[in-house]
Amino acid sequence: MRADARRNRERILEAAEEVFAVAGPDASTEEVARRAGVAIGTVFRHFPTKADLLRALMKRLLQQVTDDAAELVASGDPAGALFEFVARLVERTAANRAVVNLLAAEGMEVPITGPLGSLSDAVGELLARGQESGAVAARIRLDEVMALLVSACQGALHGGWDADLRRRTLGIMLVGLRPSP
Repeated sequence: MRADARRNRERILEAAEEVFAVAGPDASTEEVARRAGVAIGTVFRHFPTKADLLRALMKRLLQQVTDDAAELVASGDPAGALFEFVARLVERTAANRAVVNLLAAEGMEVPITGPLGSLSDAVGELLARGQESGAVAARIRLDEVMALLVSACQGALHGGWDADLRRRTLGIMLVGLRPSP
């Protein structure tokens, strides 16, 4: 793919992420094109259908989550990296709620457990580093953390979870990972 085509694709995906987050299911590809600064034909050349665009957005989200985990494993503060990862994941999930719901409306299942399961090695590393630092209780197991991630992401996908409820719920969840006083 040519460099300008790659730039256009990236601009389209960035614009689509914003448009779907704001407009939800009513978002139009015309608005995506306008925000990306490209012609509607350019959008359709990269993404022939709205479903193709949504799938690309989901793939991008999963890449961002994977990159977050890798970044935190490589250079995050061992005492806070797991907590930071969980918070980022929940917020990214909430921000992309419209995309997931639109994919479901198109009849495309978007399982949470599969993509999160692929992160288990990185989450396991974040957990181990948190436990070694003393910030995460030694009794906490990886399968428990993964179950919490799935639950938190499902909650973030629920329309009734506003930012305040997400923050409070996440706070309760993260306290449970800490060592007892």
